[in-house]
Amino acid sequence: MPEAPAGSGPRRRTLLAAAALAPLALTGCSAQDPSGSAAHGPEPAPKDALVMVIRHAEKPYAGDLGEDEDGNEDPGSLAGRGRRRAEELHRLFPPAGGSSLPRPAVVFAAGGPAGAGGRPPARCRQTVEPLIAALRTPLRSEFGVGAEEALARAALAGPMPVLVCWEHTGIPRLIHALGAHRVLGVPAAWPDRHDLVWTFTRQQGKWTFRELAQHLLPGDA
Repeated sequence: MPEAPAGSGPRRRTLLAAAALAPLALTGCSAQDPSGSAAHGPEPAPKDALVMVIRHAEKPYAGDLGEDEDGNEDPGSLAGRGRRRAEELHRLFPPAGGSSLPRPAVVFAAGGPAGAGGRPPARCRQTVEPLIAALRTPLRSEFGVGAEEALARAALAGPMPVLVCWEHTGIPRLIHALGAHRVLGVPAAWPDRHDLVWTFTRQQGKWTFRELAQHLLPGDA
């Protein structure tokens, strides 16, 4: 039987295969993934957002009583001035002439589980009820004060723009949950006023802040 030519046979084929794979071994890559890792582009920026925040309208002074929907005296309801503000709130938004803010796609108001009185907090809902009736805007009130992180996730996930009516003690937590707490000009706490709108605008992942006066009632600053 003739001998196989020198440099041929199984040993030669093994050496050739090893030489072909050597560059891949040196770079730590695989034949299926020459880049060495799954192809990932840069993380997409969060979607643009506009969140408008208001405090509920005026509450009764200490020792005074508000009025619930049935006309009964109620310390947990709005004062008379607060009800007047609630009735005028729609003037801030289209289609009202001279409106200064965009029409909200959805309104959030503090609600959640019933409190010690056996019912959910009323003031935020009372503040926005005339507004949602005038604008025919959906109302969401499943989040209570203390659930600002869940509220922020829901607000940012939905249609824009958003209006949030909240208790002043929880507004700093809401802003922190939005990721806008380090924006220049944002106060550390809501001032002792009911006639303001705070707007938080996110564009290309960056937040900006504006404070606007409502100018709805005599005596508003």
